[in-house]
Amino acid sequence: MKKITQIISYPLTIIFFLLFGLFLLVFDLLQRICFYIFGYQAHKKSVDIFNGITVLLLKILFGTKFTITDNSNIPQDVPIILVSNHQSMWDISPIIWYFRKLHPKFISKEELGKGIPTISFNLKKGGSVLINRKDRDQAVHQLQNFATYLKKHHRTGVLFAEGTRSHNNQMKAFKTGGLTTLIENMQGAYIIPLSIVNSWKLQRYGSFPIPMGVHYKMIAHPAIKITNQPIPELIQVLETTVRNGIS
Repeated sequence: MKKITQIISYPLTIIFFLLFGLFLLVFDLLQRICFYIFGYQAHKKSVDIFNGITVLLLKILFGTKFTITDNSNIPQDVPIILVSNHQSMWDISPIIWYFRKLHPKFISKEELGKGIPTISFNLKKGGSVLINRKDRDQAVHQLQNFATYLKKHHRTGVLFAEGTRSHNNQMKAFKTGGLTTLIENMQGAYIIPLSIVNSWKLQRYGSFPIPMGVHYKMIAHPAIKITNQPIPELIQVLETTVRNGIS
């Protein structure tokens, strides 16, 4: 049975990427129309819909089951840092779709700001931040500006704290630099630890094929308000919470 489903996943993956590529092109144009003519809210709605369609395609074509557990108890209209582990390229769309009310914005490497339909435009214009990982001073400055933006507009900054994908359910240690900068500049904001489980299985074979029947889980843990906690201790609590949610 497992062999049969793997064989079936090959043509389904081709169909998926054809549809995914088409939607990338369509929504690249729609995003621009929404952004330049109707403004932020319309642009955000177009981004939400694109990522909702991506999640729906994974459900329909591959039987991917998404289980979202939200224990965050977050107040309304507050700035947020969402601190998560990172397992695959398919972590992004579920976060944008299922947490769309929080207006998630991403910290991304600057290379992704060029040449990718829909994705590059959203990263540049939608409130996310693009950093040069080789230039620490520039990265710190960009993160400080990002923190100011999140506080001003009461939006959510998403940080994949491992710094790279783990490719399995064995989480890497958190890299503390970027998270420390955000915490230092966002007193009074809230942090949501987020555990992502089994996302890596969608890329078990690399980008092709996408396997069938993956049970994808996201667990949003109780939010922590940033006050005067020692930052190293706070980061350790966040790392332990995210790690325990995966096991």
